[in-house]
Amino acid sequence: MKKRLSKIDWPLIVIPIAAVFGLSYLFTRFPQSSHRSLTLIRAFLNVHFSFFYVLVALFFLASSLYVAFSRYGKVQLGQTASGKPEYSNLRWGVMIFTSTMSADIIFYSLCEWIMYAQEPFVRQHDNVMEWSLTYSLFHWGPIVWSFYIMLAVAFGYMLFVSKNGRQKFSEACRPLLGKYVDGIAGKVIDLIAIFALIAATATTFSMSMPLLATAVGNLINVTNIKLLSVILITIVVCIYLVASVIGMKAISRLSVICYTFFIGLMLYVLLFSGAGSFIIDSGIQGTGNLLQNFIGMSTTLRSHGFTQRWTIYYWSYWMVWCVATPFFIGSISKGRKIKDIVLRGYAWGLGGTYLSFIILSNFGISRQIHHLVDAVQLVSKGTSYPQVILLLMKTLPEYKIALVLLALAMIGLYSTVFDSITMVISKYSYRSLALEDDPSKLMRGFWAIIFVILPLSLLLSNSSMANIQSVAIIAAFPTAIVMVLIVISFYREVRKQDR
Repeated sequence: MKKRLSKIDWPLIVIPIAAVFGLSYLFTRFPQSSHRSLTLIRAFLNVHFSFFYVLVALFFLASSLYVAFSRYGKVQLGQTASGKPEYSNLRWGVMIFTSTMSADIIFYSLCEWIMYAQEPFVRQHDNVMEWSLTYSLFHWGPIVWSFYIMLAVAFGYMLFVSKNGRQKFSEACRPLLGKYVDGIAGKVIDLIAIFALIAATATTFSMSMPLLATAVGNLINVTNIKLLSVILITIVVCIYLVASVIGMKAISRLSVICYTFFIGLMLYVLLFSGAGSFIIDSGIQGTGNLLQNFIGMSTTLRSHGFTQRWTIYYWSYWMVWCVATPFFIGSISKGRKIKDIVLRGYAWGLGGTYLSFIILSNFGISRQIHHLVDAVQLVSKGTSYPQVILLLMKTLPEYKIALVLLALAMIGLYSTVFDSITMVISKYSYRSLALEDDPSKLMRGFWAIIFVILPLSLLLSNSSMANIQSVAIIAAFPTAIVMVLIVISFYREVRKQDR
């Protein structure tokens, strides 16, 4: 037992735990003061550092394309016994999508167009609904996927080519920081990673869990959404706790099951909503609109607060997930070439994401323009997004079938994402862990429970959407700095190996 305990990096466990319980207490005990503090910090970052988030986004997009089509794209990340990649293209792609896309993708696909349709900046355009979809495709498009893909390449190179002795976030900075990774600098980087991941889990659970609770509540005739949310979080924790303890085989199988429910939901809406032609036509128009305006949208900083409210939030939301999700993608990419990871990563990531937004968003838009549900007006009068989404879903024939698919897909997406991040964060918790070794089951179970404490406090304190978004934006700022350091370290290391 002493030998096992000596392997644990205790500061990386004790400090985050203290912070989680401290923040949870403040959010539940002093909700108004917490809101004011978060708002002030977020406003400061938005006013003075919006350019930083935008520059980081552009840097990652350009970097991912460069590394794919330069000579570095031919570099293979390790060798397998069979000479082929460790996972087939299909299983690898499914794991990428399900391990990176939490249930938020379904929530936002169904209601983000409503949020944009109320924005003065979007309403300036001639076709508000088309631009609402365009901005969704932009915010969930190539830029944010470049965060995951570029860091996955860096982590995969660290694991299978450089073969660094430790599986830690800070270890990816070793080519640049050298021996300082073993000291305070490395400890700070790893603490930033853990704090960011805690913020990420708090954001995703708090944003989309009410929708899952509303759907399940309608199916089983339960109206106490807050209590149902707590019960559902517990169920999700149990699922991903069991899967993470079993290991990668369970995670892989759960990913396939989850993806099946997700595709089932997409097909049901597309085939039975009566809006199939509209969905496809509007999807093509929205995608074309994005291609025509991508550069301008990517470099807009001053747009009547729209960039600060939405673009910066989404960049931040994906950044806080970057401490674990890319590590997971890198760890399942053994035997693949860098160009293959980049191009297939974009194909699977954008394919699944755009499929969700084009089908589900256009389904809602079709109900709006045909006056079946005035979703924009309902939200403006105070109806919650989950309740409006439920009204939209009720326009489907045998809508409860769609609700069952929605609930199963959301539970599956929650479980697969948290499977992967629990595995990764458990690896970060050791002083050193060999590549062939997995963290203990007790460690994985411990983090599975810790991850739900902060989101529970946000749900129980009725935190606003602004509060939840602010948590992500604040945590993303130091995370973005480390992300840039990791990419610079990767280039330094790959050039050294290339000589």
